[in-house]
Amino acid sequence: MKRLANIHPGQILSEEFLTPLKITAYRLAKETGIPQTRISQILLYKRSVSADTAIRLSKFFGTTPQFWLGLQNDYDLEEEMLKKQKEFNVIHNYKDLAIAS
Repeated sequence: MKRLANIHPGQILSEEFLTPLKITAYRLAKETGIPQTRISQILLYKRSVSADTAIRLSKFFGTTPQFWLGLQNDYDLEEEMLKKQKEFNVIHNYKDLAIAS
């Protein structure tokens, strides 16, 4: 079964907010006080959404900071799982160790 691509918060910001609302990255920067370079890097998937950015985006778009941080957390966890899958697979649950003893 083919795995779905991991979705970066920048993709959600672009496809679900900026494009439909016809808001440019420049305008978002001006309205929120987020540096334009930070927004551009998020949109290019080169930067994570920080707590500060999450709060500013939530105020502007009427969402919650948890929404933006949750997207980032989900993305980061998936990326880490993919990068270190073999390493994580050799870790046994402590309950399994108790049975083996």
